[in-house]
Amino acid sequence: MACTPIRLAAVASSIAALAGVTSCRDARRSPAPEPARAAALPAATFVGEAACAACHGREAAAWTGSHHQLAMQPASTAAVLGDFDGARFVHGGVESRFSRRDGRFLVRTDGPDDALHTYEVTHAFGVAPLQQYLVAFPGGRYQALEIAWDSRPARDGGQRWFHLYPGAPITGRDPLHWTGVAESWNFMCADCHSTNVRKAYDVETGRYATTFAEMSVTCEACHGPGSLHVAWASAREDRRAPGHDHGLLIDLDERAGVSWTRDAPGGKPHRSSPRQSDREIEMCARCHARRGLIHEDHVHGQPLGDDYRVALLDEDLYFPDGQVKGEVYEYVSFLQSRMYAEGVTCSDCHDPHRPSLRAWGDHVCLKCHAAESYFTPRHHFHRPASTGARCVGCHMPAATFMVVDSRRDHSLRVPRPDLSVTLGVPNACNGCHADRSAVWAARTVDRWYGHAPFGFQRFAPALAAGAQQTPEAPALLAAVVADRGQPAIARASALARMDDRTTPATLGLAREALGDPSALVRRAAVRLFARADPALRARLLAPRLGDAERVVRVEAAQALADVPAALLPPGDGAALERATAELVAVQQLGADRPESHLNLAVLYTSQQRFGPAEAELRRALVLDPAFVPAAVNLADLYRVTGRDRDAEPVLRAALRRAPRDPALLHALGLVMVREKRTRESIAWLGAAARLGASNPRYGYVYAVALHDVGRTGEAEGVLEDVLRRRPYDRDALTTLVGFRREAGDTRGAQRYVERLRALDQ
Repeated sequence: MACTPIRLAAVASSIAALAGVTSCRDARRSPAPEPARAAALPAATFVGEAACAACHGREAAAWTGSHHQLAMQPASTAAVLGDFDGARFVHGGVESRFSRRDGRFLVRTDGPDDALHTYEVTHAFGVAPLQQYLVAFPGGRYQALEIAWDSRPARDGGQRWFHLYPGAPITGRDPLHWTGVAESWNFMCADCHSTNVRKAYDVETGRYATTFAEMSVTCEACHGPGSLHVAWASAREDRRAPGHDHGLLIDLDERAGVSWTRDAPGGKPHRSSPRQSDREIEMCARCHARRGLIHEDHVHGQPLGDDYRVALLDEDLYFPDGQVKGEVYEYVSFLQSRMYAEGVTCSDCHDPHRPSLRAWGDHVCLKCHAAESYFTPRHHFHRPASTGARCVGCHMPAATFMVVDSRRDHSLRVPRPDLSVTLGVPNACNGCHADRSAVWAARTVDRWYGHAPFGFQRFAPALAAGAQQTPEAPALLAAVVADRGQPAIARASALARMDDRTTPATLGLAREALGDPSALVRRAAVRLFARADPALRARLLAPRLGDAERVVRVEAAQALADVPAALLPPGDGAALERATAELVAVQQLGADRPESHLNLAVLYTSQQRFGPAEAELRRALVLDPAFVPAAVNLADLYRVTGRDRDAEPVLRAALRRAPRDPALLHALGLVMVREKRTRESIAWLGAAARLGASNPRYGYVYAVALHDVGRTGEAEGVLEDVLRRRPYDRDALTTLVGFRREAGDTRGAQRYVERLRALDQ
């Protein structure tokens, strides 16, 4: 069935797959993925939920009323849960009013010009524990209001309007304003709240013609387009024929015929046969992961990395031990777990059609884990039926996102208060016992079990050391990369934290990682070598241009963008062209976002195509004038091309929108340094160092500028501040050695030399 355009979208279109772009599955070059059924069934089309329900009534009944079915609905009395009967809500000095008129739902609130306007709500978005509302704008664009309805019962604090960013007022000039690029339904929301979404953004006109097969998350969102399955069901052939695929593009059958047994009474559970693929888990991960879309024409059953770039355990998203910090959903947490390693799938615990747990409360855990071993005070040391006695209380602590949405950490870890003591990470014990210290919790756990807990995840010290760039970091990170018993997501994250201090041994590990079975690890290894000598890059990364997963191929294309063609192995020039075409297509798919234009500019700059690079950066600033990275990169492009005079106006224009952004202040200071306005630059560099204290580079550059005008004492103080935050920052240490030697203080210089030596051991 053809995609139905959302109201006001006049033309349906999609980004076609690039002709000639293939996925090399040479086993000598990369591990072969699970074969996708799409190769045999290319003509499958979407038939709609009603066609599925005709035969699968029980599943359709379970799905009806679920969060999937109610993910997006036209605004109606039945769908809209919020109070539109004259309710008022005040945030940041703006009073918003909600009303109904002639069957329409209206909100009077601040628009992009900060003036009050009346908008019509076209769709209800989500259902519990909160509901958002969409408003149509010109050009096929839909925006999500940031004033949301708390749909929880009143006894739980719900049945009220609230703002998703309660901490501070957000004006229309801010990209986080509800009318800004960060709240666009077409980019931010549609892909996971509807079935078979095609964004269809026209970069020349700035218009969308977004379409979907069905408005909500229906059967075919997970099972794939069903026309061939319907044809199979209608045919007069023997439906019991062995090996028949029933016309399905993907079989979510990894649990079929599988049972869980225990070694002995009370022993650990084991899967009756190993899980052979991640089909089901990656199907769920398409939406239940922090990821970026890189390919819109999804084929059910193909690897996740063909369509999405999954976030690693980045510092702003996760604590060093892998616990959630930002809004990251469930997939990467689950990849860290022993459950995943032992073969558990999402539907072992969750009913995918409702979706709800397969059993109530702790009973979902006791389906596999023996009650006599775990559901007892001898294990949890808490009163029966108390919060501390619940399995999830200790092993899946909750964090709240979007103000009211409590979500449990799916890494299913052993509580580690000892890591709270040494690394400052959270722990489940102090999550309840907030009035006690982490030291108390660590000692209590040690007393209970006679030893400190260990658990499955063993990468926290390495990732913490990598973030701080301590002398121990290279060895610790290398040990995680080499440990195939650790989660692939942790090994990839360890590679991502390696820097130029890698030794021949760690580089050897990174070379091996280029052929790792996990695309996450291969992708991180490619990125690590992106800083290497061009000849080495050409030799090591050219094979990855034919990787089995698109996300690795485009990473390799970016890393090789500035490598002379003569350095590539014979025959790999064409592979680079194909992978680069894929890389460009990835960014063109995101052409409604400034980040994609920035990424294209980086690519074109690597290729020394400065004209197209400048054009892309200017497009980024048209989409979002407050997008700081585009302004900073445009200023630097002018430096590279000898046009420093053009840089200052760009940076000053950006500063009018973000006057306290340290990257802009730093960039403007550098422009003045290059123009020999050294004393003038100091004020800007100093402001950047103060406001961006977490970035040691800003402090280092400010200190050098102070030294250049004879203020060496102040410069040393700035560098000492840097070292208080990053004790082994190489630039700060090296500069302080020079300052002390310049002052004739050999002993003082030696203190910093010793720290530098520790880094190089």
